[in-house]
Amino acid sequence: MTIIEQEKAIIELMIRLYCRRHLKTQQLPPAYQALLEYAHKRLDRCKFGNDKTSCKKCPIHCYAPDLTNRVREVMRWCGPRMLFYHPLITLRHYLQK
Repeated sequence: MTIIEQEKAIIELMIRLYCRRHLKTQQLPPAYQALLEYAHKRLDRCKFGNDKTSCKKCPIHCYAPDLTNRVREVMRWCGPRMLFYHPLITLRHYLQK
């Protein structure tokens, strides 16, 4: 699995977890479905490809400002909880950084 594919899987897990646990909905609301599609599109077009760092450390900010804030909100809420819901994925993600 490439780094881009891993990042796509992680962002999808985080958005789905956020919607399921924080928003209390089983299905992704349209705004979060659009956010997921946007994140996947941005990862597909990443200039650095498989040499990419985390988006937080990247010198090029490719997300629109309003969507950056929404992704940041999801990640801030999910970050600590990912260890409980997906411990192996979280551990692998932090070891790769």
